[in-house]
Amino acid sequence: MELKNQTTATEFHLLGLTDDHKLLPLVFSMFLSMYFVTILGNLLITVAISSGSHLHTPMYLFLSFLSVNDICLSTTTIPKMLMNIEAQDDSITHMQCLSQICFVSIFGGMENFLLAVMAYDRYVAICRPLRYTIIMNHCYCVLLVLVSQFFSIADALIRSLMVLALSFCKDLEIPHFFCELAQIIKLACSDTFMNNLLIFVAAFVFGGGPVCGILLSYIYIVSSILRMPPSGGKHKAFSTCASCLSLVFLFYGTGFGVYISSALNSSLRNTAVASVMYSVVPPLLNPFIYSLRNRDLKEALKKLVSRIACLM
Repeated sequence: MELKNQTTATEFHLLGLTDDHKLLPLVFSMFLSMYFVTILGNLLITVAISSGSHLHTPMYLFLSFLSVNDICLSTTTIPKMLMNIEAQDDSITHMQCLSQICFVSIFGGMENFLLAVMAYDRYVAICRPLRYTIIMNHCYCVLLVLVSQFFSIADALIRSLMVLALSFCKDLEIPHFFCELAQIIKLACSDTFMNNLLIFVAAFVFGGGPVCGILLSYIYIVSSILRMPPSGGKHKAFSTCASCLSLVFLFYGTGFGVYISSALNSSLRNTAVASVMYSVVPPLLNPFIYSLRNRDLKEALKKLVSRIACLM
């Protein structure tokens, strides 16, 4: 493409979820409510785990990290969208867009790795119960979280540096409510073959690894439960990993649904609406899934809410 049609991007335009200005107040109210519930729910989970001494176990440690990560993931995208709707300005600067790509990659990748770590924790608890306290000691749990964070940051840096190397055309409209990497690459005027190849390799390494770990963990868990005698507590063993399995289905199920939607539907606007399912819905529903299915956490939340009510 000719040089005159290229530009050093100073800002992009987020087209959002709808062209109908009459629907914007409804979209604003809906996302504000979802953001408030996400922050409140995950914050309550984190505080309840911190304040309950009987919840200071690896499973709940990982859950508290997941809750904090979900707060950060939602905060990376939703507030900017709400600000744009309120100001009736769909622009986002190049640095803000790059920051969104970086932080969405970090927290999205961290969610991926944390789900794998939680699956491994349930594998050790069910398949290696006598060695659980030895294997899943505090230092090892912290190390697993730190390694997950390291790989998430490494993946995000690769993606961010890749975007920095791109040159963009003049039409910088993103049919999305946040800066999604795939949409940004489509706007580039420079050759994007290496970028797309790098995305594929990074997805295979940083995404495929945790997914394989999750699949293997639950294959071993299911086979171990099936080998238990009828009086060996099959139901109890399954219930200890049911919440984690629900989070896995929610996160990967919505992501896979968006992929299928993108493949079958050529409308970029509809794809943006579908992407809400994997970027907004999992952080919103994760606290409900765990609190409703876990008796210990439910009791801790009741005590926490009672103490807050007494203080008020």
